Amino acid sequence: MERLPTSPGEHPGTAQPSPVPADGRPDPAHPSGTAPGDRPGTAGPGPGRPLPPAATAVISEQGVVTGWSEGARRLLGYAPADVMGRPATGLLAQGAAPVAPAAAASPQDLSGTLALRHRDGHDLALPLTATRRTTTSGITEWLVTTASGDAAASEDAGATEAAEASGEAEANEAAAASGEAEAAAVPGDAAAYEEAAPAAATPPQDGAPGAPAPDGPAPAVAAAAAGDDGTPAAGPSDRGAPPGGPAGGGPAGGDPADGGPPGVAPGAAQRAPEHPAGAEAAGGHPAGGEAAGGDAAGAAPYAGPPTDGPPAAGTAAAAPSHPGPRAGGAPPIGSATDEALAARAFAQSPCMFAVFDADLRLLRANAAMEHVLSLPEARMRGLRLTEFLPDPVSEETERTMSLVLRTGRPQQAPTALRPTGGSAEAGRPATVTPLRDDDGGIRAVCLAAHARTEEPEHHLTRQRMLLEDPGAGIGTTLDLERTAQELTDAAVPRLADSAAVDLCETPRHSRPTGPLPLRRTAYRSHPPGTGPPAGPDPVTHPAHSPLTLCLTTGRSAVYRMDDPSLAQWRAGDPAAARLDRAGTHTLMAVPLLMAGSTLGVALFTRDRNPHPFTPDDLQLAEQLTHRAATGIHNARRFTRERTTTMTLQRSLLPHTLPEQPALDIATRYLPAGSEAGVGGDWFDVIPLSGARVALVVGDVVGHGIRASATMGRLRTAVRTLADVDLPPDELLTRLDDLVLHLSTDESSTSADATTGIGTTCLYAIYDPISRELTHARAGHPPPAAATPDGGVYFLDTPAGPPLGLGGLPFETSTTTLAEGTLLAFYTNGLLNPRETDIDQTLDTLFTALAHPSSGLEATCDRILTTLLTHPPTDDIALLIARTRTLHPHHVATWALPHDPAVVTEARRRTTEQLTGWGLAEAAFITELIVSELVTNAIRYGKPPIRLRLIHTDTTLTTEVTDHSSTSPHLRQAHTYDENGRGLYLIAQLTQRWGTRHTPTSKTIWTEQTLL
Repeated sequence: MERLPTSPGEHPGTAQPSPVPADGRPDPAHPSGTAPGDRPGTAGPGPGRPLPPAATAVISEQGVVTGWSEGARRLLGYAPADVMGRPATGLLAQGAAPVAPAAAASPQDLSGTLALRHRDGHDLALPLTATRRTTTSGITEWLVTTASGDAAASEDAGATEAAEASGEAEANEAAAASGEAEAAAVPGDAAAYEEAAPAAATPPQDGAPGAPAPDGPAPAVAAAAAGDDGTPAAGPSDRGAPPGGPAGGGPAGGDPADGGPPGVAPGAAQRAPEHPAGAEAAGGHPAGGEAAGGDAAGAAPYAGPPTDGPPAAGTAAAAPSHPGPRAGGAPPIGSATDEALAARAFAQSPCMFAVFDADLRLLRANAAMEHVLSLPEARMRGLRLTEFLPDPVSEETERTMSLVLRTGRPQQAPTALRPTGGSAEAGRPATVTPLRDDDGGIRAVCLAAHARTEEPEHHLTRQRMLLEDPGAGIGTTLDLERTAQELTDAAVPRLADSAAVDLCETPRHSRPTGPLPLRRTAYRSHPPGTGPPAGPDPVTHPAHSPLTLCLTTGRSAVYRMDDPSLAQWRAGDPAAARLDRAGTHTLMAVPLLMAGSTLGVALFTRDRNPHPFTPDDLQLAEQLTHRAATGIHNARRFTRERTTTMTLQRSLLPHTLPEQPALDIATRYLPAGSEAGVGGDWFDVIPLSGARVALVVGDVVGHGIRASATMGRLRTAVRTLADVDLPPDELLTRLDDLVLHLSTDESSTSADATTGIGTTCLYAIYDPISRELTHARAGHPPPAAATPDGGVYFLDTPAGPPLGLGGLPFETSTTTLAEGTLLAFYTNGLLNPRETDIDQTLDTLFTALAHPSSGLEATCDRILTTLLTHPPTDDIALLIARTRTLHPHHVATWALPHDPAVVTEARRRTTEQLTGWGLAEAAFITELIVSELVTNAIRYGKPPIRLRLIHTDTTLTTEVTDHSSTSPHLRQAHTYDENGRGLYLIAQLTQRWGTRHTPTSKTIWTEQTLL
């Protein structure tokens, strides 16, 4: 529970709780004890006595009392232990309707008059204000306050207190009439206003404040007059007194016998509704003002700040009844006239003024403060700022006022005073100054908030229109030129008649010291077409131009075209001449600054609008420009990072497709068009031994440089594993282990590293001799195949888990394909276009494959244009392949017996086959290779042994297969070694050689280039 504000020196009651009946009401028969010196029904404070403590209570959303101040104890007589933790309805008088403020989520403030029961059993009708607030711990509750204090508790005190108050009022009137009021007045002292009253008020007749006397003129209850507690009467009669009465005086005190508590007529069960600040109250006078004396009987309609008002705090006397000229006479001359003008200046000033006493409770507030805070003075008087305006801003302002009371030096409030729940833009910066008496002691503080240069409502409406209108969005894309154009579109015509954005060729990371070349990036005028369009060439403005001064100083400024400081610029710069011809009379130059970099400058001008730019206009322009600078900075950074990532991605993808006889291939790669950036999709084509070819498509999780770098590492690993002729399932298993190792290494150095976990991959090997496709996949979409007769289907590739999960198996499937079959390998970005479902996407893909174009390149384009109706949100890698078959006359195969004598026969058959192919020039080297490989197979291998020659347009492949699992290793023979040089000679005579294994055999192969 938050601590309730109390006045200095106050302490909560310490009486023990009294028995409470079953209905939850405090029992009047067992009253709580009172603090020493207290007595029931104490009259309100008179002259020289301090204001009574405000009565404050806190009620939870469930209607339970959770806070009870010392002022509330004095007002109703209940100690905190009597009421806290019990329903608040127990405090209501018999027959009073219960109040459920928790059901009213809006508005935040409730006010009215409520009948409560005193501890001694009598009822009190009190004006209460309930404010909904949320504590720092997130608990929502209601703060209930009344400024009546002890005055309301004296409702039945008797005629003694009334007579005492009446006597004090008469003494005040006498003092004012004899001129003693000026010497007795003390700034900030509420009693001084009563002592300084220039005339006495006629007591109200028939129990109604302000009611006319039967046989005499109607009295005026002026807002300047105060009771003994310094609290003016509130309610319709306060502002509704007929003209002609005195401006001050009135009965002192706040008891019903003396005119009732503030805002409550004697005997009334319900207070009249409060008039909002600035609204016309009963009688024709605005809330917070005084009755105009000496004017016509009828009051004019209210059309602005009150024309009259109470005297300012610290004035020697209250305003006279007739400060202006009287009918048929000259205006009064003397101190009374000066005091009246000072009082009217306080009341009618457009600036907010409020006077708080040494306990930080409100003594006076002018009409401007009532208007801005939407609270009448009667509801605020006697309360602390945090009590009638609970808000962190009020707490900070109170700390500032306390500092002024301690130090005696004026202070600037660091925050802007604003209504409860209002936005920060609705506030006004405040200044707090001390108010001293004649001997230099600080008696009170004055809170002043300066008026705006334009009506706050108009300024806020336009600010919301410019900054919150979805149609005026700035930085909606990561396109630099689009963002600059959005700034000009938002500013014209609502802020300026024309707007232009000039950007530096390259951002400057330090403030420039001289002119910079600027390129006009965006321009808009109203009406359209009245200004120069954006030009491609940069322009350098003179050093004395507003644009250059804005960039070099880093500050925005407003200029009038007739300013003498712009004469030199207007005489020599073509840009100024264009503005002169357009009739521009005022302009604003605002720099585009972001993250310590100078990006450019925005220029706003007015020619059709006759009003010059104001400081509020400059503030709006700075906010718009800052938003645009943020968007332009992000666009530049995104463009730079995207370019870097694209460069890396392109460097890691295959630049050209290798020559191989097995497949006709076409590929496409499309980076993501979203703000996420380039991802890690890749494809690869890897030639293998025996005229075979491997096809790879993969997709790394994530986007950006890290995803591209991870893709490069995985692509390199796939090529390395493919070179050793691993089958697809074993290759994916090895790749899965690699991803696990990468994730372990990178997780220890970077929490956001893209380790490759979740990467998908499809690996397939096509053999043009057997027309078999062996394939396996790790979390990747299956490939699609289109047969030459028009059939389209997905290959039955067993589904495997994505890479990096570890421990899960991968399976291989083998499919025999007809020559001319069209294969489509792709990443999932192709199947996830917007506004279409997956079934429709697959149907479109199958249709494109079933009716391919004449060439594979055109087929790729047709698939992409058909499936993609919007820029892709994810990377797309597409690989299209058409199968070819290596005919039998390009392949020669012999089965050899396990006999050393067969080596000669193998050499002879090789020479004859090469001669038949027209490759006699390659016979000598090929004979050496066959002789070495067959000899090793007979010596170290197991039967059966097979020799195969494969002839393509560019290569000649020699293969020797045996059923041994041993693998040959290349080594460097020493000088006197008699063997060990065979594989070394083969490596020197061929372009490539290697070994591949099957479950039952191994094959040693070599490749010779025929070109």
